Amino acid sequence: MTSPHALDLKPPRPSSGPKSWKNRAREIVSLGPFIGRTFRILVSTSPRITVVLALTTVLSGTFPAALAWVGKLIIDSVVSASHVVAAGGSAGFGSPGVKHTLALIALELGLMVLSLANTRTSALLRELLRAELGNRINVDILEKALTLDLAHFQDSETYDKMQRARREASARPLSMVLGVASLAQGALTLASYTVLLARLAPWSVAVLFAASIPAFLSEARLSTESFRLASWRAPETRRLNYLEWILTRDSHVKEVKLFALGELILGRYKSLFDKFFREDRALALRRFAWGLSLTLASLGAFYACYALAARRAAIGQITLGDLTLYVAVFRQGQGAFQSILGGLSGLYEDALFMSNLFAFLDLPVEHTLRLASSPSASHAHVAPTLATLPTGPLTLELRDVSFRYPGNAKWALRHLSLTLAPGEVVALCGDNGAGKSTLVNLLLRLFDPTEGVILYGGRPLAEIPLEELRLRMSAVFQDFVRYQFSVAENIGLGFPPALDDRARVEAAARAGGADAVVATLPQGLDTTLGGFFEKGQEISVGQWQKVATSRAFMRPAEILILDEPTASLDAEAEYEMWRRFQHLVTGKTALLISHRMSTLRLAHRIVVLRGGTIEEQGTHEELMARDGRYAHLFKLQAQGYVDS
Repeated sequence: MTSPHALDLKPPRPSSGPKSWKNRAREIVSLGPFIGRTFRILVSTSPRITVVLALTTVLSGTFPAALAWVGKLIIDSVVSASHVVAAGGSAGFGSPGVKHTLALIALELGLMVLSLANTRTSALLRELLRAELGNRINVDILEKALTLDLAHFQDSETYDKMQRARREASARPLSMVLGVASLAQGALTLASYTVLLARLAPWSVAVLFAASIPAFLSEARLSTESFRLASWRAPETRRLNYLEWILTRDSHVKEVKLFALGELILGRYKSLFDKFFREDRALALRRFAWGLSLTLASLGAFYACYALAARRAAIGQITLGDLTLYVAVFRQGQGAFQSILGGLSGLYEDALFMSNLFAFLDLPVEHTLRLASSPSASHAHVAPTLATLPTGPLTLELRDVSFRYPGNAKWALRHLSLTLAPGEVVALCGDNGAGKSTLVNLLLRLFDPTEGVILYGGRPLAEIPLEELRLRMSAVFQDFVRYQFSVAENIGLGFPPALDDRARVEAAARAGGADAVVATLPQGLDTTLGGFFEKGQEISVGQWQKVATSRAFMRPAEILILDEPTASLDAEAEYEMWRRFQHLVTGKTALLISHRMSTLRLAHRIVVLRGGTIEEQGTHEELMARDGRYAHLFKLQAQGYVDS
């Protein structure tokens, strides 16, 4: 038997054969638009910082050459003054030679002060930019996530795009911006160094460039491998995070301990992590080997040029200051050139990762919600207006609706026609997989039908603005969310415009049965629920369900959908809930889904789904008299109560 620790967790990977440099150059050019988009984001995020950072970059690029030239002048001045002294001249501070030398030293000090101030200013700007730009990109990602449909979150490829974008969001945009700034600075420095080198030995400029190119080519190839490795890992990284989630969340701990799953899950986690480490180690070793060999080659070129320059100084072809300048400029110029080429390689890698971000931000969405145009507007508690449809419950109709999930050949619903009259309470029942939850998703327009049409008030749902459609609906989902907020916020989130309306929150709590939960909590409605944060109060699943149900009653909805709303309630709490429910749904259209057959009797009409189609429908009495599927399920459940 195969050990669970050795299970193959490696998904299929695309082939990655060697690329020609022509193809690689074409790929680099194709990444140009991502650099432009990143800078447009930068400028729109902080135009002032962008301008000042550009100025500091220009200054940073010119200071090194200026300092090197002044240093050369100081040495030549010192040598000249020493010759004067040797010839019997004055060596005092008032002598022309010493004055000239001191003036040059003062000039170098002034340049150093300016350079230091410029460097500190640049560091400050980068730190400010890091926070501002990182936050801007994260907000862009979250805003994009708000526009995605349920289908996007259920599609693994789309989810991987989002995770890759989120993983690099806080670092890559700034890295690209600073990389371009560094390139500009390096280019200015190298240009000034080239002028100085050409004055002394034009051939050394060619050596400087030639000695650095191999390192760039190697780094570009390794950067591509690094990007591909990270991209391939997106599904595996998600699996690694999921394995960690299993071992660290309270929702899993009981089964982990009961079934002794710890060793198995931890083994899979270690196996996947070890594979990541082996891949990272192989890439790091290749970087080390290439980096060391190419650095040694560059070092050899430098010392060959150093020897030739020293010979020229020894025979009097250049001054001692020229030799010092030559050595400093060649060494620093080589570093600047390698920095530029390395920066290009890093920029290439950043652009590859930014392509992930923009691939996510450019995802086409069919149901795009209107987002607020400003942060202040996005938090304004202004209720949307209903102008498209008349107010009050309207007829909800499904005409020959069929649906299958993306990538699935099996139909979840097939040729389903159903009408819900205004103010009618309709119950859905059926086996697991019969299509009940799928029908709810279609009514809420989390998906659109594959075939057929759904109408509300005689208009197709696709023609009704989503804001209006969903304002008219409220729901309690079987997999309701447990927000780690206060009780008041948990309930108030059902209708954000009234989040701070205490009276309305209290009324919703009474309607959903959460008032009994509130009475047991130390700070009442202000008690924080859940265990994520300090002083959070954990409550039972049944109590959470009452809070979620109360949340649904916050909304001024015309259609109320209850998907297993009493699944976690005891018999007494269930009875009390349905007693209130009969009063609260007066004048509303309600769709009730439940496996408890006694609950379904409260509906005006019961619809039985099987295999994605309607098998039968009618009142409880009519269906029992028909002795079909509903009667069979009802008798089975009733017999279970008798036997127990």
